[in-house]
Amino acid sequence: MVGIITYGVYIPRYRIKVEEITKVWGANAEDVTGGLGVYSKSVPDLDEDAATIAVEAARNALRRREIDPCDIGAVYVGSESHPYAVKPTACTVGEAIGATPCMTAADYEFACKAGTAAIQTCMGLAKSGMIRYGFAIGSDVAQGAPSDALEYTAAAGGAAFLIGRDDPIALIHRTCSFTTDTPDFWRREGQDYPRHGGRFTGEPGYFKHIEGAVRMIFDQSGKGPKDYDYAVFHQPNAKFPQRVAKILGFSPDQIRPGLVVPRLGNTYSGSSMIGLAATLDIATAGDRIFVASFGSGAGSDAFDIEVTDQIEGDSFRLTAAPGVEQLLKDPIYIGYAQYARHKGKIVMQK
Repeated sequence: MVGIITYGVYIPRYRIKVEEITKVWGANAEDVTGGLGVYSKSVPDLDEDAATIAVEAARNALRRREIDPCDIGAVYVGSESHPYAVKPTACTVGEAIGATPCMTAADYEFACKAGTAAIQTCMGLAKSGMIRYGFAIGSDVAQGAPSDALEYTAAAGGAAFLIGRDDPIALIHRTCSFTTDTPDFWRREGQDYPRHGGRFTGEPGYFKHIEGAVRMIFDQSGKGPKDYDYAVFHQPNAKFPQRVAKILGFSPDQIRPGLVVPRLGNTYSGSSMIGLAATLDIATAGDRIFVASFGSGAGSDAFDIEVTDQIEGDSFRLTAAPGVEQLLKDPIYIGYAQYARHKGKIVMQK
C-alpha cells in the first residue's frame, strides 16, 4: 500500500478582510461575507509566488521526517499561477530541497485539483516501484480581477505531500476521478485574470463532479459517510463544502477540522490539500479521512485515507513544522492599497 510519508503547509501571514474589499467596490459587506462564509483571505508578500510557497511547504514536510532528498524521485507542482508560462516550477522546488538531478519533474494544471492529480501520479509511480518517494504539491497565489466575485476569496497558500511506501503516516486505500468537459472557469493565454461561467460554477460544475466522484468511490469500496471520521471537500467558499457534505450524508462535525476557508480564503490548488493537512494535524491512528477535490473545467478526485500508528511514532515529528492552525494565527492585516500592490494590481513607478 502507498500513502502519505509526511506533509507540510505554508500560508503567508498577510491577510485582508473581505469587508476591506467591499468598501472599495461599494458592496454590502454583510451580504458578501454571509453569502460566501469567508471573512478574510491570505495575501502573498511582495516576494512570494507559487514557487516560493511550494518550496516552503515542501521544506516543512521534510522537517517532520528525516528523508534523504536523493530518494525523492519525483516532484510535481500543481498550480493555476505558475510564475512562468514556459519554465517548470517543479525544477525550482526540486533544486531547493536537494532532490535534483536524479528526479522526474513536471508542472500540473487542472484548476483547483492539480495538486490532488499530482498525488495520484506519485501513488502510481511509488506503487510500481519506479520511485521511492514523490512530492505532490498544490500551490497558488490565486487570481481574481478587481471588483470580480473571485476577488473576495482568491487567496495564497500551498501544501506538499510526500507519497511513498515506507511506513506511511496515512494509507491511501483508494482513489478515483470524475471528469467532464464543463467550461465553468477559464483563463486564456495572455489574460491576467480568469473568467467564470456564473451559473455553471455550482450545479453543473462543483456539485455534479464532487458528487460523481464520491458516489463512484463508494460504489467501488462499499463504504459510506458513516465509515469515516473526517471529510474534506474543495473549498471555493464556506457554503459549497458544507452543502455538498450534507447532500452526501456527512455531518458538520466530520468536515469542521478541515474547513479553513473562512479565515484563509480559496487557495485554489492548495485548497483541499490544506484542508487535509489541517485534519491530519489533529488525527490519531485508525482515523478514516475522506477527501474530494474539485477543479473547474471540470473534474474531481476522491480519496479513501486511513491514518496509521506511524503518525504517533518517533520517526514523524508533527511539531517540527507549523500546523495549519498555527499558520492561521497572528495574521498581519492590510488595507486594499497594500493588498493591490502585493497582488500586482498596481505597480510602483521606478
